[in-house]
Amino acid sequence: MTQSKVAPRHGTISEPASRANIYLEDWQANELESGKFFPATEGGLNDPFAPDDIPNEPPPADGKIASAGQDFAAQLDRPGSDWQKHPVGAGQELSVTWTFHVPHRTRRWNYFLTRQGWDPSMPLSRSQFETAPIAVFQNSGQPYWSAEDLEPADPTRHTFTLPQRQGYHVLLSVWEVADTARGFYQVIDLDFTG
Repeated sequence: MTQSKVAPRHGTISEPASRANIYLEDWQANELESGKFFPATEGGLNDPFAPDDIPNEPPPADGKIASAGQDFAAQLDRPGSDWQKHPVGAGQELSVTWTFHVPHRTRRWNYFLTRQGWDPSMPLSRSQFETAPIAVFQNSGQPYWSAEDLEPADPTRHTFTLPQRQGYHVLLSVWEVADTARGFYQVIDLDFTG
C-alpha cells in the first residue's frame, strides 16, 4: 500500500466540494498555496487594510489559477466544461465551508466568479473573472501578531448571494493569510440552472 509522504495540512473547501476535493488526494487539496492578493500579478505588495501584515509573494500566473501554480495539481488547470458541477440558481444563497488542517492567522477570504460570456475552452485567467470579488469576509484585528480575532473557526462557513448567471461558471475562493505572504486557492464548478 502506497502512503503519501506529505501529512495533511493547511485548508480546503469541503462543501460544496471544490475541484481539488473531487479530483486530488486530500493532502494535495489542502496544499493549493500561492501568493495572496489575486488578481494582482506582482509580489511585494502590502495589504492596504492591514499594512503590518506580511507582504505578498506573486499570485499564480494566468492558466495556473486552479492549481495555485502547484505542479502536482496541474490537472486542475485543464480547460473544458466537463468538470463535476454543483447545481445553483441565480440570486440564491450559497454556503461555502472551509476546513483546516493547520489554521493560519487569517486576514480574509475573497470569492470571485467568472464573467458573463467567459470561455470555458480557454485556461482560467484574470480576464475570465470579474475584477472585484462577489463576496469578502475580512477579519479586522491588527496587528496580526497580537490580534485575537484572526484564528478561523474550524470549520468556517460563509454564506453569500450569487449574482445573475446562466449555465456553467467557476467560483474562485482565495483564503489570505495575515502572517505569511501566501493564500490558498480553491475553485468550485457551478451550474446555474435557474
